[in-house]
This record gives sequence, C-alpha cells and structure tokens, in this order.
Amino acid sequence: MSDETPQAGDLLVRIGAIVFLIGAVATLATVTPLFIGADPLPSVFYWVCMLMGAGFLIAGAGVLRSVAAQRRQARSSTA
Repeated sequence: MSDETPQAGDLLVRIGAIVFLIGAVATLATVTPLFIGADPLPSVFYWVCMLMGAGFLIAGAGVLRSVAAQRRQARSSTA
C-alpha cells in the first residue's frame, strides 16, 4: 500500500495511458496486414489509431493539472 495520496492530474494521466495503449494496439493491428501482404483492415481501424494522439493529449493535460496544483500548494505554503 502506498503512502501517497492521489494528485490532481493522476486520473487523467491513467486514462490517457489507457487510451494511448488502445490506439497503439489499433496501430499495430492496422499496420500488420500491410507487412504480411494481407488485405488492409477497414477504415474504422485507422480512426481508432487516432486514439494514440488523443491519449497523449489527455495524459499531458493531467501532467499540466498536477503541475498547476503543486504550484498552488507551494504558493500557499510560502504565503
């Protein structure tokens, strides 16, 4: 068990990582038929690949939120 309490952006970072991984798996599934000479997957898979970028943005927003919360906490402790 951890002594740390969840920070402000932790949930966004976790969600972003999950969304990124779903997009990464979709990217691997989309690219694999091109290498093995099979028929390409439907275009829906190409759209699911966009989740990689969306997950990256969500995780980045979580990091920025965490940084902002830490700055607010540091300002309030020094004031």
